[in-house]
Amino acid sequence: MNEHSAKPQPGLYLDDLKTGDRFSSAEHTLDEQQILEFARQFDPQPFHLSDAAAKGTLFGGLAASGWHTAAITMRLLVTSGMPLQDGIIGAGGEISWPQATRAGDILRVESEIMEITPSRSRPDRGMVKLRSETRNQRGEVLQLFVSKLVVFRKPAAA
Repeated sequence: MNEHSAKPQPGLYLDDLKTGDRFSSAEHTLDEQQILEFARQFDPQPFHLSDAAAKGTLFGGLAASGWHTAAITMRLLVTSGMPLQDGIIGAGGEISWPQATRAGDILRVESEIMEITPSRSRPDRGMVKLRSETRNQRGEVLQLFVSKLVVFRKPAAA
């Protein structure tokens, strides 16, 4: 099993990956201002817009939108957590939020390659099933994302 850390790496191709490879991203500290700005623009629900309004809800206090957590996860994957040569190209997936993301949480993404399936019809690529857990500073899983990614092979030498 290969272990890949948040250090900058050259972009990886399908040929470089193995089932069980693990990747760790850098960190992102989330504050109340970020939660409020995202909510105002993209998910204007009371529990994302006001701590007072959120007190009487399921969340019991201000919580980041799950979509905000997903957006931060994507940024962490792209910038430090999944160094694919041709970018992170999604082809579907399943997402869940086992608990709320809060102001003060320090997010990082831990990912593992679950499956690699070379394409039979397009030999220049394959599909990678990636399990990514977005965790806070206490190691609690805030988001679980199992994605299918299109990953290209190394180009043939000219």
